[in-house]
Amino acid sequence: MKSERLSDQISVRIRQDILKEKYKAGEKIPTERELMGTYAVGRSTIREAIKSLTMAGIVSVQQGNGTFVNEENSSQTIDERLRNADFDEINIVRKLLEEEIVKLAVEHHTIEQLQEMEHQLALRKQAIADEDRQQCTNADIAFHTAIAKASSNKVLLNLYQHFTHTIRSFFSQRELQGIGHFAMSHHLHEDLYKAIKGKRKKQALDIIKYILDNNY
Repeated sequence: MKSERLSDQISVRIRQDILKEKYKAGEKIPTERELMGTYAVGRSTIREAIKSLTMAGIVSVQQGNGTFVNEENSSQTIDERLRNADFDEINIVRKLLEEEIVKLAVEHHTIEQLQEMEHQLALRKQAIADEDRQQCTNADIAFHTAIAKASSNKVLLNLYQHFTHTIRSFFSQRELQGIGHFAMSHHLHEDLYKAIKGKRKKQALDIIKYILDNNY
């Protein structure tokens, strides 16, 4: 499992301070130099943390004026909130969904659903061989969606299908250089399929956790 970056830790601490209203909505947060002193880190770490918070829609940087805590926007749709989330936030939610989906798929899958998983794995493998990033993405999402269908839980399936837009965006940013992550993780996806087919719940959970802990 990857260790958490220092900038991510500082980002979390700043978020916590915002929640505690140390930095109030609509107000300007301290300068970089002051934040460096408060959190005992260097300038580059503060800048990365602020960048992450900006991407998540928590703060806004106003050139020449400083950084301000955003007012909570309750009218923001779930899709907008997901688009503003950073990779770590996306991955945490994906893990929560997929671990529960995999547990249920081990117990409830049908032969037809296993055949669909196997079919999508074959498409994924071919897309890797063809170095086709778009088809890698399509087959990967279709494989995980097939597992969600095998969970026999319509709510989890609907949540996962709704979440696939964000996963697709995540992949497009991750795979700027090609299909490397898809290729490196393919054997794990094959092992996941075999564990589900063999009703080996612990092994299936260990594999999906490893996949999602190492997918960027």
